[in-house]
Amino acid sequence: MAGLDKIIDEIISEANGEAQSITDAARKEADEIMRVAKAEADEIAGDITKKAQNEQKTIDERAKSSADMQKRQAALKAKQEAISQVIDEAYDKVIGYDIDTYFSMVEKMLKANVQAKDGVVYLNDKDKGRMPAGFPQKIAQIATEAGGSLKLSEETKAIDGGFILVYGGIEQNCSIRAMFNEKHDDLVDAVNSVIFEEQAAV
Repeated sequence: MAGLDKIIDEIISEANGEAQSITDAARKEADEIMRVAKAEADEIAGDITKKAQNEQKTIDERAKSSADMQKRQAALKAKQEAISQVIDEAYDKVIGYDIDTYFSMVEKMLKANVQAKDGVVYLNDKDKGRMPAGFPQKIAQIATEAGGSLKLSEETKAIDGGFILVYGGIEQNCSIRAMFNEKHDDLVDAVNSVIFEEQAAV
């Protein structure tokens, strides 16, 4: 009986040792799993943080770029409005010239546009009523010097100023507004140069 008890004690002792070994191994494996899991979690968290930082940087850069673009657009709009205002004021000044200055300008415009053909000149109501004495003869003289002939029409045209030339049924619009429209780009460049380039140089 004592021998049997001894064998049983040995079996129990061996079982306990094996159980302890299994427990230790399981605990070690669990610790390793936890270590790996924590490392992976830290890496994932780091990636998420880095991604979030990159996304925030991108958002900040886009916001700054958008703000810069809005500032440039606002500055460009203000610049264009200033140039347009100057051109409009120049137009009003030309329309409001005194009679001598105005018709002297019209003569220069005639010389620049007259052709070596027979034609007709049309003014507007206002200019026809206030033209200086001898102006029709001046028109004829300008045409003769260019190798053609011009006659001032009794009819008028609905234009702001300047004149309409008609050669062979083809109208040439030499009104003040048409002149400003034709030279618009040149006027913009000139005003831009005078106003903004001089400001930049100060």
